[in-house]
Amino acid sequence: MNDLLRDTEHFLHEQIPLTQAMGVALESYDGAQLVITAPLEPNHNHLGTAFGGSLSVLATLTGYAMLWLQLGDRQAHIVIRESTIRYKRPVRGMLRAICHRPEEAKLAEFRTTFSATGKAHIKLQVRIEHADQTCVEFEGDFVALR
Repeated sequence: MNDLLRDTEHFLHEQIPLTQAMGVALESYDGAQLVITAPLEPNHNHLGTAFGGSLSVLATLTGYAMLWLQLGDRQAHIVIRESTIRYKRPVRGMLRAICHRPEEAKLAEFRTTFSATGKAHIKLQVRIEHADQTCVEFEGDFVALR
């Protein structure tokens, strides 16, 4: 794990204690895509599949972490303003959330607004996959505040 991933994972575990209980780990980040995982064991429901609340948390966290990485301002606060989630099929193993970097034009607009006003928002999409299938689709409107 590179230093950026390790530092980000440490930040999340320190600032959002639930991430530790869930077993959240930053698997990879290549500048274009962030992958965050969590084991099924501490996140299962009575059916032995992933608990919907854990899936929602992981999706929200993945969008949050992507924005945190893109923003690069460690003094900023990030919150979620609104989200929608669609559970398409059960997750029966490792929870694996994927967020792609926003389009450059949207990211540039976000950064310009944040720089000028100290507040900006951006919509991010996250999907949770298992066995090469999309199980959950999430869209969140995240806000950064200085």
